[in-house]
Amino acid sequence: MSRFPLVAVALVLAGPAVSDTFEEVKVSAGQTLFEGECKRCHAVNSDDPSYGPPLENVLNRAAGAYPDYDYSIALEASGIVWTPAALRAWMEDNDGFMPGTKMRHVGIEDRTVQDFILAYLTAISPQDNTAIDGE
Repeated sequence: MSRFPLVAVALVLAGPAVSDTFEEVKVSAGQTLFEGECKRCHAVNSDDPSYGPPLENVLNRAAGAYPDYDYSIALEASGIVWTPAALRAWMEDNDGFMPGTKMRHVGIEDRTVQDFILAYLTAISPQDNTAIDGE
């Protein structure tokens, strides 16, 4: 009997473990990149002071909706929801994506860096904001 089928079966059985490990690596790298690129202005949660709004549960949250933060009129009135695509566009060029906001930063153009930061933002967004309908 060939050893190939045994190796193939082992890889299939290890698939979820490899996938979980890869996701953990992406989240960890994303946290490191977040701390280098974003944390100087954004805390993860409201327990830590920050210049910008905290980013915990940002995924699928309406832009300009974090309580008690003084948003720009442009962001508050945008009607945007922070989907992965919207967050990616914001990271890349927030001034081009939404002129008139208060946030200033150097764009993060590398899609791999964006992917890692998005993995981290997803990990710190356990709340399902898609269920929130404003009631």
